[in-house]
Amino acid sequence: MSKIQIYLDTADISQIIKTSKNNDIKGYTTNPSLMNKNKIKSYKKFIEYLCSKTNKPLSFEIFADNDNEIYKQALTLAKFSKNIFVKVPIVNSKGKSLCGVIKKLSNKKIKLNITAVFTPKQFKEAYLSLDKKIPSIISVFAGRIADTGRDPEKIIEKCVRIRKNKKIKILWASTREFFNIIQAQNSKCDIVTVTPEIYAKKFYKNYNLEKFSTQTSKMFYEDAKKLKLSI
Repeated sequence: MSKIQIYLDTADISQIIKTSKNNDIKGYTTNPSLMNKNKIKSYKKFIEYLCSKTNKPLSFEIFADNDNEIYKQALTLAKFSKNIFVKVPIVNSKGKSLCGVIKKLSNKKIKLNITAVFTPKQFKEAYLSLDKKIPSIISVFAGRIADTGRDPEKIIEKCVRIRKNKKIKILWASTREFFNIIQAQNSKCDIVTVTPEIYAKKFYKNYNLEKFSTQTSKMFYEDAKKLKLSI
């Protein structure tokens, strides 16, 4: 579908199984918010089950808030599968940098996915903390950056210039719409995460706009009929 790698961002087990043989989808990312949405009760069973269903890269997030607990959880998560990238945010819930524990884990050869990165400064701090011999990911939260009225492409382009070692992949995170995949590719990201709902919109890639216009008008007309509107 595109040169950029697409990871599905979901904790919906059925979606992961459904797309496990789809060559478009190169990996999966999850987080505690998605797990809460999908009512995941046991993290251990969730991880074990997904690891048994796909050999693609899987990102699972720590849920501790201090360096010692983060370190312990990361080591535990990494033991489940060689395909796991452990997600560690660049700062904790109090805004304290986690670069110290990131460096410690990377030096232990743990594959990491550094999340909640919003600025080139944070990106550089994460990049400098990672062992360049170990495959890792830095996730720039482009969608949330765009929510502030800033252009995420410009920020990611700065991150691309900072990154010299290609073992460290740059990921466009918090995708909001299908066009973000194009933007991510233009900004030279390596990976983009999309929800199953956004991925489903690939059907409309290069779709005839006049046909789309007619279908949209028809949708409004049919919905008005269902409501039995009158003036």
